[in-house]
Amino acid sequence: MAKRNTDTSARADQLKEDLRHLSETVEELMNATSKDASGEMRDLRERAERRLKDTRARLEARGERFYEDTRETLSEQVDCCDRYVRENPWTSIGLGAAAGLVVGMLLGRR
Repeated sequence: MAKRNTDTSARADQLKEDLRHLSETVEELMNATSKDASGEMRDLRERAERRLKDTRARLEARGERFYEDTRETLSEQVDCCDRYVRENPWTSIGLGAAAGLVVGMLLGRR
C-alpha cells in the first residue's frame, strides 16, 4: 500500500512537472512570436493562449475535486475505525497488542 502511494505521488509530481514545463514552453513560444504581425500567427497565438488558460483551469478544478474526494474518503474511514474501536474496545486492545508484538519481534531480529 505504501509503495502504491509512493508511485502515485511520484506520478502526480512528474505530471505536474511536465505540465509546468509545457505551459512555460507555450508561454515562451507566444512571447517569441508576439512581434510577428501576420493575422494567422496572431490567431494561432490567441488560440494557444486560450487553450493554455482552459487547461490550467480544468487541472486546478480536477486537483481540487481530487483533494476533496480524498479528504472525504479518509474522513469516512477514520469515522469507521473510531466506531469500531468504541464498539469493540477489548478487541481493539488485543489487535493493537498483537501488532505491537509482531513489530517488536521484527525489530528485535535486526
